[in-house]
Amino acid sequence: MDKRKKLADLRSRRWFGVDDLRAFGHRSRARQMGYDKVDWDRPIIGIINTWSDINQCHAHFPDRVQWVKRGILQAGGMPTELPALSLSEPFVKPTTMLYRNLLAIECEELIRSHPIDGVVLMGGCDKTTPGLIMGATSAGLPAIFVPAGPMLRGHWRGQVLGSGSDNWKYWDERRAGKITEEEWSGMEGGIARSYGHCMTMGTASTMTAYAEALGMTLPGASSIPAADSSHQRMAAASGRRAVEMVWEDLTPNKILTREAFDHATMVQMAIGGSTNAIIHAIAMAGRAGISYGLDEFDAMSRRIPVIANIRPSGSTYLMEDFFYAGGLRAILKRLIPHFHANAITVTGRPIIESSETAAIYNEDVIRPLDQPIYAEGATAVLRGNLAPNGCVMKPSAAEPRLLKHRGPAIVFESYAEMKAQIDRDDLDVTPDHVMVLKNAGPLGGPGMPEWGMLPIPKKLIKAGIRDMLRISDARMSGTSYGACVLHVSPEAYVGGTLALVRNGDIISVDVARRTIALEVPEETLAQRRSEWKAPPPRYERGFGWLAGRHMTQAHRGCDFDFLETGFGAPVGEPAIY
Repeated sequence: MDKRKKLADLRSRRWFGVDDLRAFGHRSRARQMGYDKVDWDRPIIGIINTWSDINQCHAHFPDRVQWVKRGILQAGGMPTELPALSLSEPFVKPTTMLYRNLLAIECEELIRSHPIDGVVLMGGCDKTTPGLIMGATSAGLPAIFVPAGPMLRGHWRGQVLGSGSDNWKYWDERRAGKITEEEWSGMEGGIARSYGHCMTMGTASTMTAYAEALGMTLPGASSIPAADSSHQRMAAASGRRAVEMVWEDLTPNKILTREAFDHATMVQMAIGGSTNAIIHAIAMAGRAGISYGLDEFDAMSRRIPVIANIRPSGSTYLMEDFFYAGGLRAILKRLIPHFHANAITVTGRPIIESSETAAIYNEDVIRPLDQPIYAEGATAVLRGNLAPNGCVMKPSAAEPRLLKHRGPAIVFESYAEMKAQIDRDDLDVTPDHVMVLKNAGPLGGPGMPEWGMLPIPKKLIKAGIRDMLRISDARMSGTSYGACVLHVSPEAYVGGTLALVRNGDIISVDVARRTIALEVPEETLAQRRSEWKAPPPRYERGFGWLAGRHMTQAHRGCDFDFLETGFGAPVGEPAIY
């Protein structure tokens, strides 16, 4: 029995295939733009393009969208480009995380409100990947993701530079007086040499890898450097596949299963991925109606070691090297013994099938499971009275001596306060102190900015210290490193225990035991809690006002509560009158 859709079954026929006045208006306006019956008598594929003039990761999308369109036309579809919020990670303030849900809303509504049958999602800069997938999942039409691809490796005076990671590293050396202004300027011109997202295993590379492991891209798509001609071919192939997915009615709910999230989480651990992936994964799973939280991540961390030798968890290699070594398909091949047999991808076939044929060309870049660069996965989830709902840490990127640590707190009530004090020569701080930043969470930041990699105090930098324990309710860039405890939940801004920490309080962390504790008597904390006053609202109007009332805490993925699957009845198709 042929289960493929027929022309009459296409969603776009509700706009174009009806004999009434409204459909006449649709067809006549399409003709106004130069289209004809041959264009709408086929699957119409939307292309959600997050390009802008100020998004460095997506600078090549005006070209790539042409390749996607070519592929759609080759497969007998009709492409229609729909621009969406761009979310350039370095430029958007206070943080792109504040606007991830806005992109998800826009993506969902673009899909639902237009006469399209399927969609190609074009993203890659940090929050664009989860935002697009969240929106497409809620919309429910066949969808395929085209990742932007990593930029080429950086170079400066014969050294290889990694975006983000080397920013932090050499900025500390400049603060210590070991790098001149001229040298710093030279690095500035060499660290980002092409279009594409960060070529370290930062949030962008992590999230596109996560998307591929979920099954939302063509096999191998996430590893291709943006400047490689293979990227153009992948874009065209994705366009072709989008048309077939419409005929097959291959929708996200058939791909985004619990098993798919298990696979993607295994990958996040194996590649030493960004801690940001946890928040985005929880939100994406919530859109798919799957309860997936911190416990699942921590359990996977204990099973899957870090085998991708890529900065910042690795010491040497970058994403370009990862691609030449076999890319994400090679990682998937390593993980096949742990995989579920029934999880499929946008190809309609099990993810194991495409992984089995992968080749591994450099085993120093992509290690065997029994020869990892870090014995456990990339992320540890800690719990205790300081973080009742959990917090996270990336132990593979921290100095081992700090994985079990106990010391006095040095507290900053805001990022502005921290920035004003951190370079003071008389700051009362030692390497054993625990730096604490408050009011940088989902509502307090606002939007949970990437402030979690607190800078080492200048007096300690000059003394040769390059890592110390740091705790906050913020996130940190996936390109960051160090002993940073992040995503403390509940956040300080809403009165979580973090809000009660004072200078000199003893804090202890034991990563092996997965514990974090504020060693202050409960009666003292109760007294402080009774004295605590809620800070004023961050916004009195606009989108920030909406976010301040509906963004959930980090352990729930920071989605808007009214967008999670299960909040209310599913949104139906729009009426056409």
